[in-house]
Amino acid sequence: MPLTSWADWTPSRAVEYIAPANPGGGWDTLVRTTANVIRAENLAPVNFAPINVPGGGGAIAWAQIARDARNEHKLFATSPPILLVPLSGRSRFDHQDFRPIARLITDYSIVLVRADSPYQTINDLFEAMASQPQLSVGGGSAAGSMDHIAVAGAAAAAGLDAARLNYIAFSGGGEVMTNLRGGHIVAGVTGMGEASEQLQDGALRALAVSAPERVPGPLESVPTYVEQGVDYTFDIWRGVMGPKNMSDEAVAYYQDLFAQMMTTDSWQAARERLGWYDSYQNSAEFGAFLDEQAESFRHILSELGLLAR
Repeated sequence: MPLTSWADWTPSRAVEYIAPANPGGGWDTLVRTTANVIRAENLAPVNFAPINVPGGGGAIAWAQIARDARNEHKLFATSPPILLVPLSGRSRFDHQDFRPIARLITDYSIVLVRADSPYQTINDLFEAMASQPQLSVGGGSAAGSMDHIAVAGAAAAAGLDAARLNYIAFSGGGEVMTNLRGGHIVAGVTGMGEASEQLQDGALRALAVSAPERVPGPLESVPTYVEQGVDYTFDIWRGVMGPKNMSDEAVAYYQDLFAQMMTTDSWQAARERLGWYDSYQNSAEFGAFLDEQAESFRHILSELGLLAR
């Protein structure tokens, strides 16, 4: 059904804008960046209030949102874990339990090590992991979810047994970086957007990015997996969803708001700084995309032995 014009509905109170993880990760970065742009450009009559609800790789937040199914003043940031976590059996809620609002950007996965790490290339790291399976890689999503799949897929493409990868799950990218800086893990996997700021003080180095070619901007010096002989790419799409029973009028308002936001100078400046690529889809397009992605991820998880039985 075509959505009603956004003019038929506007928010009457502050919008709860949820990042389903601790501060510092991809969801948090997307929520705070978009909220700041909406406020700076005076695009909405109310405030979009960032709220962090960590736990379960997103599952804790999704359960809370699912119980508030008619709330038209609640949104949350989303990305591949909304598909991967349920498929791996770690959440009873999946993308069909929520309403797609808009897909916004494409990001890429990146592998970081400490500046004093002995591993200079991604192949150095993978060779060490092959002979020392206890070496740990941390990510800000649950086992079987986005960061795990991103690095496990690369390891498999490099000839390692992905099922033996010693992946440590943390509650968000911020916790990953804290543990990496502290030497508790040998490498961390995260999105490029949050990595760009973590690399500024020189304490960390980047070994590989999952883009098909080098990404212009602050991370242009980071080689891709492909150019290091690992035939692997991985896209991290990010967008916004809401409670399942949100009205068509509210969905139309929000999807059009985000479309307008992406035309502003403030958004373009933030996107370039974070290394994101615009990839807007409206609610209907995003919903169809999610269904397609779910089938693709089902196949990937099955191959890695991580699909819930």
